[in-house]
Amino acid sequence: MPLDHSVIGIESPPVERSWTSKDALLYAIGVGAGMDDPLRELAFTTENSHGIGQQVLPTFAVLAAQGARGRSIGAFDPAMLVHAEQSFDLHRPLSTAGTVRITSKVTGMYDKGSGALVTSEAVAVDPATGDPVITSRSAVFIRGEGGFGGDRGPRDSWLEPDRAPDHRITCPTRPEQALLYRLSGDRNPLHSDPAFAAKAGFERPILHGLCTYGVTGRALLHTLADSDPSRFASMSGRFSRPVYPGEPLTVSIWRDGDTARFRTTKADGTVVIDRGRAAVRGGGAIA
Repeated sequence: MPLDHSVIGIESPPVERSWTSKDALLYAIGVGAGMDDPLRELAFTTENSHGIGQQVLPTFAVLAAQGARGRSIGAFDPAMLVHAEQSFDLHRPLSTAGTVRITSKVTGMYDKGSGALVTSEAVAVDPATGDPVITSRSAVFIRGEGGFGGDRGPRDSWLEPDRAPDHRITCPTRPEQALLYRLSGDRNPLHSDPAFAAKAGFERPILHGLCTYGVTGRALLHTLADSDPSRFASMSGRFSRPVYPGEPLTVSIWRDGDTARFRTTKADGTVVIDRGRAAVRGGGAIA
């Protein structure tokens, strides 16, 4: 059956999602914290180091805001679905353990010809006060579901600054990185099962897009916010190419005060996260 456009704008019933200190620690390891130097990121990888309080990586917000499920968007081969875009706004720092109440909705279905781009938004609030904690926006691309004659969707005006990056940080990934990251909840076999990956057109399982996103987020946190999660306000990016576990990732950052644009590439220059934006507290929007 084709995609069900009637679900657009319908808010899901609220659900609550909780996480523990262990969940935050496992996520940090899953996105490579401590890989270069096990002593460098102890605030994110341990809860009992002397004089170091545990903190939560800002990109954990994307997982914390997952959970609400609306109506089915239609029937399609799940091997044809890939994560296309991800952004989040953090309205306050994440606690090492907590609970949020989440609602979500599909915000658009766009015809890209070879496939369809389905966008959605999730809002996570404090169950006790109703105050916003996280706003998360994402998009998936479903190959073979385009051609229905719909709107192609809004265009992004992101332009690479006409100068060399202010920072360029290279982060390693492990050969088993996807097996670590999947323990945070995303058990899609595209990232672990060679047969499933082959059906999707890949020579072997690929790294989760959100793992690449988390590795990139660590580089942004340490560079833009002096490793202080309370200063990290927002991050967005578009996934453009797959990453295989074990490939190093380089994050190029162009700063403009408390905002920045970024791009993540592989060693051969292939762009894997494009049109990236980030902001820390005190900054404004990036044009």
